[in-house]
Amino acid sequence: MKTLSLKLDDDIFESTETISNKLNIARNRYINDALKIYNKYNEKKMLKKQLQKESKIVSRNSMGVLAEFEKIANED
Repeated sequence: MKTLSLKLDDDIFESTETISNKLNIARNRYINDALKIYNKYNEKKMLKKQLQKESKIVSRNSMGVLAEFEKIANED
């Protein structure tokens, strides 16, 4: 486990303290859980962006293949 020094905005710190106390969870555990969720969110967001980019590439290639098939079909 890594040790981290962290500066939080006052309002974020206060709401973190309030919520973690009400949930009876250590601040460290609460922040770890929050970062885990946020990391998963961003991983999915980045994957979606990558898939959209790759989908556009595949779409262009598919249109090229379709055009070639149409040329072949029109030759008959």
